[in-house]
Amino acid sequence: MLARASLLDRDGLELADVACRHPRGRGDAGEVADRYGIVFIRRGYFVRSADGVETILDPTLAYWVTPSTEQRFDHPDDHGDDCTALLLEDGLIHSLWEADRDLPSGPIPTTPEVDLEHRLLLAGARAGADRHAVFERSLSLVAHMLEQHDPSPIGSGRPSTARARAALVEGARELLAADPQRSLTDLSGELAASPHHLSRIFRQATGHTISAHRIRLRVRAALERLAGGDHDLARLAAELGFTDQSHLTRSVRAETRATPGALRSALAQRRQRDAQAEGAQSYERGVGQPAPQVPASA
Repeated sequence: MLARASLLDRDGLELADVACRHPRGRGDAGEVADRYGIVFIRRGYFVRSADGVETILDPTLAYWVTPSTEQRFDHPDDHGDDCTALLLEDGLIHSLWEADRDLPSGPIPTTPEVDLEHRLLLAGARAGADRHAVFERSLSLVAHMLEQHDPSPIGSGRPSTARARAALVEGARELLAADPQRSLTDLSGELAASPHHLSRIFRQATGHTISAHRIRLRVRAALERLAGGDHDLARLAAELGFTDQSHLTRSVRAETRATPGALRSALAQRRQRDAQAEGAQSYERGVGQPAPQVPASA
């Protein structure tokens, strides 16, 4: 039995939690993936046969899949296995890897950092993390694994001058300022850059990711609305692009170390004090001014 739970499927990228519960024995020959991708093993082990080569895969390894490669999966025991799969459509994988080059074959050792990253990625998606952040982290992980094999194709297409890179970053900031809901794929298409290159250059220039920048814009919009007296946090979250009210609360707390409710109260008190101060100043100005002169009648 094979169960695949899709936790993110957008803009040509899918993040899936794959649970295999096949009994011990030889698998079916001729399985072919429907997309390009990389699979990380989280638990268990199995034997994969591809291109005439058998490989034992365990949680220290990952492997690439392509739509043209036939596979067979054999299971030495009855305990099953669990994997994290990152699957990409043609256009997205070829923005990272030249179309006429084959993806790396054979097992790929995963460092402790990579192993932890794909587990955190999966856990965040399960917990309802911001979908833009999950997409950007997923794409970055795929690019990192490709770079371990050969960094040159990943580097192609990058703006060649500091001025060009700065213009790309400023273009992304302008588009996000106008509409924070725009995805990384939308931004890259508008700016004629691959999603990964735009993401990497933006982070190098600003010190944070595009998804983090998007969250900051949303949080500041939320603070402005709270300062204006907005009380409906669920509606505020929906209108500003947060997943739900909990996502709004987590994001605001991460940025300000305070909850939206506490900030709403503090901003309301400040607004009340400002109004009282303005009223007092108006009164003092009125008292201190001489009485208006009434013109004499003709």
